[in-house]
Amino acid sequence: MASAADNRRGIFFMLAAVTLFVCNDTLMKLAREVYPVGQALTLRALFAVVMGVALVFAARENDRLAMAFKPRVVLRGLLEAGSALTFGWSLGLLPLATITAINMASPLLIVVLAVALRIEIVGWRRTLALLIGFIGVLIVVRPGAENFGPATIVALISVVLTASRDLATRMIGPEVPSTVVSLTTTVLVGLLAAGFGLTETWLPFRRPETLYVLMASLLVTAATFCIISAFRRSDVSVVSQYRYAVIAIAALIGYLVWGDIPDGMAFAGIALIVGSGLYTMHRQRKRPDSQLKLDKHG
Repeated sequence: MASAADNRRGIFFMLAAVTLFVCNDTLMKLAREVYPVGQALTLRALFAVVMGVALVFAARENDRLAMAFKPRVVLRGLLEAGSALTFGWSLGLLPLATITAINMASPLLIVVLAVALRIEIVGWRRTLALLIGFIGVLIVVRPGAENFGPATIVALISVVLTASRDLATRMIGPEVPSTVVSLTTTVLVGLLAAGFGLTETWLPFRRPETLYVLMASLLVTAATFCIISAFRRSDVSVVSQYRYAVIAIAALIGYLVWGDIPDGMAFAGIALIVGSGLYTMHRQRKRPDSQLKLDKHG
């Protein structure tokens, strides 16, 4: 079990990460109003790789760059690449608060995946909480409604990949620096985005949206480092609950920038997602046999 100091450190990194990710999402959504997703993500990755390399050398961890080829580091990067591409595509079509709320189902999916992988045993209380949380997701996405379409389905796929990414992060040993994991992730995101970009018609880069992508790359590099650091050397169940602050931040920014206001049904679904997620984490802390509250790899 992590120490109180390690948990405080993890909470700080989690709050920093969610704030940076929402600001990044805002800038990328503005850029996506012009750029296709492959071009936007490739451009962001190019900027982010330069900064990632600088961070590795600034931390004097360049002698451990070879660790980027460790299978678990590559797996984590591939999952993040898939998550970034699917999220980025749906981000251009869904309101910021809606896609953020959908993405908040990932902590619930982490538990489901942990059960499937026999990492965790879930009793009836957490099973009920998980069901309530997924009902909340259904309320937010509303299958059969006019606003339900390919973008919503792709956003749900992104949630699965995000949850898998977070589990994979915990499998990486403490000897691999977060800077190396972050740089590996950024490179793989760029490669996948560039490959997808071959199916698109790219636009000239000399436009204001390129500045949005540049600023987003600064934010996503810092956010990626923070989210990796948040899940290492800390109790996952303690740190993860603070990611729900992202919903309030996204709702506020969505209103200020685009005038989007979630309706009553959406707020009800969000409440179910947040409530079930917090209760699930509470049960993980209470149960002595829970494996998700322990980070055995750092």
